[in-house]
Amino acid sequence: MLPGDLPGFHQVLKDELRFPLAWGTSPIRDFGVWRRTARARVEEHLLVDRQDDTPYDPEFTDRREADGWTRERVTVSLTRYARVPGVLLTPQGTGPFPAVLLLHDHGSRFDIGKEKLIRPWYDDARLASARQWAGRCYGGRFVGDELARRGYVVLCLDALGWGDRGPLAYERQQALASNLYHLGSSLAGLLAREDARAAAFLAGLERVAAARVAALGFSLGGYRAWQTAALSDAVTAAASVCWMTGLKELMVPGGNTLRGQSAFHMLHPGLARHLDLPDVASIAAPRPMLFLHGERDPLFTADGVRAAHARLRAVWDSRHAGERLRTRVWPGVGHVFTRPMQEEVFGWLDRVL
Repeated sequence: MLPGDLPGFHQVLKDELRFPLAWGTSPIRDFGVWRRTARARVEEHLLVDRQDDTPYDPEFTDRREADGWTRERVTVSLTRYARVPGVLLTPQGTGPFPAVLLLHDHGSRFDIGKEKLIRPWYDDARLASARQWAGRCYGGRFVGDELARRGYVVLCLDALGWGDRGPLAYERQQALASNLYHLGSSLAGLLAREDARAAAFLAGLERVAAARVAALGFSLGGYRAWQTAALSDAVTAAASVCWMTGLKELMVPGGNTLRGQSAFHMLHPGLARHLDLPDVASIAAPRPMLFLHGERDPLFTADGVRAAHARLRAVWDSRHAGERLRTRVWPGVGHVFTRPMQEEVFGWLDRVL
């Protein structure tokens, strides 16, 4: 609950948001110009400089053969600030292959990051934790392993605070974000920059078909997927599961956004004065995009999700590319990435990549 007169103050600020740079509202009528302008505005609010000149300097270790693909650990410099650990899966056979940048969820579970999506062969304790998490959120399946089995190169990296870059305690998220803000930086901006750089790194691998690279994630990973597509042309398609709505529909009593903590991984200060969340995702148009949601997801109202989907639809339709956008609200499903939902995503990836 907000103290004193803040509820009224909060509502006035919400009412004043007009998102004047949104496509269709902005005075810019050339879509290419709008896209460049909107992306530049988002990047301005990341508070983290572009890192294009930072060498990736990848280090590949612990290579193992699996059933039809190769596993290896990779460490790469996505920014000049830190080396980032991850896992890379490569199908056996002759490439180049289509590829998927897998972006892990939040879930207030920090002991594992990349391990939420790719079965860890290097740590028994993490394997037990990862199996429990896969059972809770992913129908008992490691999505990355399944993608590799189906012929995709898969890259999944730890975000700051998770796995080998953590674990971050839930109640320390605000402290981390505050420290970065005081240093003129941003937790959400760093995440966005790292994800965009990860997409470019993946697309640049010899084993990868650069024109066939998708971003995919669930929950916070879903947010990261469409944000990465908006910020990086290395992503040729993106699938987001259980993360799309409008900002006003998100900021409702009891919502996670009003609590702080995990919200700081998605908070770009001042951006809402220009663009709403679906507007940012629309920067990726007219590339193929898939948005799936659960009708009973407690974190997002179904009405808010459908309204956001309609706004996305208007943008893709304006580019005569409505067939490249797929949106669906799954009846009876909560905040999970079920096996049937996964099968829909896999089939969609096969068609668009």
